[in-house]
Amino acid sequence: MIMRPPVTDLPIVLDDAGYRVRGLTILDRISLAIAPGAPIVLIGPNGAGKTTLIRLAMGLIMPTSGRVTWGGRAEVPPRRRSIVFQRPAMLRRSVAANIHYALNSIGVARSDWDACTADLLEQVGLVGLGTRPARRLSGGEQQRLALARALARDPEVLFLDEPTASLDPAATKAVEDVVRAVAARGIKVVMSTHDLGEARRLAGNIVLMHRGRVVECSPAAEFFANPKTEEARRFVAGELLL
Repeated sequence: MIMRPPVTDLPIVLDDAGYRVRGLTILDRISLAIAPGAPIVLIGPNGAGKTTLIRLAMGLIMPTSGRVTWGGRAEVPPRRRSIVFQRPAMLRRSVAANIHYALNSIGVARSDWDACTADLLEQVGLVGLGTRPARRLSGGEQQRLALARALARDPEVLFLDEPTASLDPAATKAVEDVVRAVAARGIKVVMSTHDLGEARRLAGNIVLMHRGRVVECSPAAEFFANPKTEEARRFVAGELLL
């Protein structure tokens, strides 16, 4: 019997990828490889292109120039990729039913729903809240429920778009703890943030974006200790990038 290696979406490679809408350049010739390993954190000012890059790497949109490949393949359905948006929509159902919906969408047998849901709620720190209406959760709890729904897909790659924006410090820490645990399990995390402190706490590698381009990409410790570009030096110093 010939043993074939398991199909993987990694690395995700953006090769000179661009994205334009109605003549406006949102991403400009991005070349970036997302490989297994520590979390990648995208930073940069508003309008830098972070969210669009995440959507492109997830496969929600296709580049208008260049190409994106997943494990060397083009236009691959996102079966092992999950995404959590900054303001995730909560279904008008209980917490558990929100997770059941995610499990059903990937074909998990109904007989396994309760066990899977209990495990996912434990992973995100929402034990005991399964019967509560999802829309009555706090903002931080809703974000962790969104993480549970994303993890229900058993992702190889998890994309997070500003997952702690507008959360208080306690809720931010709870979300960050989940992100660390997810990364420790070998799931590739790619997230964007405006919070340089959060980037320092979570990133293995930093990608600084400005005006739709990748300005600098380097290990986090190196980026913060010795930024190589003027834009990076200014951004780390707290100056505005215009």
